[in-house]
Amino acid sequence: MKRFGLHSCLLFFLLAVAALPALAGTTPDNAGVPPCPDYADDFSWAAREATPDKPVDVFYVYPTIYPEASPKNMDIRRKDLRARAEHLLVAQAGVFSGSANLFAPFYRQVSFTVLDPEKDMFHDQYLRIGADDVHRAFDYYLARLNPDRPFILAGDSQGSVVLLDLLRRRFFEPALQERLVAAYLIGYSVTRDDLKRYPWLKIARRADDTGVIITFNTQAPGATGSPVLRPGAACVNPLNWTTTDAPADKSLNLGAVFFNEKTSEIEREIPGYAGARIDPETGALVTNPPERLDIGHFPPGVYHKYDYAFWYRNLERNAAERIRAYLAK
Repeated sequence: MKRFGLHSCLLFFLLAVAALPALAGTTPDNAGVPPCPDYADDFSWAAREATPDKPVDVFYVYPTIYPEASPKNMDIRRKDLRARAEHLLVAQAGVFSGSANLFAPFYRQVSFTVLDPEKDMFHDQYLRIGADDVHRAFDYYLARLNPDRPFILAGDSQGSVVLLDLLRRRFFEPALQERLVAAYLIGYSVTRDDLKRYPWLKIARRADDTGVIITFNTQAPGATGSPVLRPGAACVNPLNWTTTDAPADKSLNLGAVFFNEKTSEIEREIPGYAGARIDPETGALVTNPPERLDIGHFPPGVYHKYDYAFWYRNLERNAAERIRAYLAK
């Protein structure tokens, strides 16, 4: 297994910094790369179970939380950003942590001001800094924290981008495929081209298949301009767990859950919140929430911010169901 230690991380850092001055628009103010995380240190983990007591783990990667243009990558030492990531351990990873031991690395994600959805994000040099952190964290996790337990991969938005990168680059290995319960790559697209180029990637077709990917991007009917919905996107409906365009009624929604961003406590839980169907032309998960919501900087009708919240209890139940199915094998 390829492993990345502090020496190789330092080498990567020096090469990255050396390359930056040649980039168009780079200035000394934004050229610095934050220090490389050391995954042997607890400080580099948002969650790291000291005594795992469940038979399955979840390796969770948080979405984009860093908004500033300079430096271009998140410094994991910042207390405010660490607090945002830790909030998401409840608001998103809480879907899985009731059934699985939670591991979540801090990583030097790229600022959303840098990302260009029109370009290949997987080759963006700044996204690669964070993606390579996640690769190193995963290597350390396998070597030192989980030598043999099965695991779930779970992310959102940029977290799903870097986990898709991990799946594309590493999961041709049968030993990793055999340990994968499922990968929840939510808030980004796994496309038909991905499935063709990387045949070990499989989309979920029912509620209890394993070794598969669950992916969707939530938006209103007719919404356009989503930066995370790519052409040819696959989609799994989290209410009926199929890839068909059959509508799933809101009665199937076990509960949307909205958390207070400061306290991480549940503010509202609403069973039957909304139904959903898959748009076969775009691959979007289409829904009509019963209220007007703050969608942040996304285009009108793009509910990217709520990809976990709208379907929280269904995702929670499904994670437990897939774990049971895996262990039953």
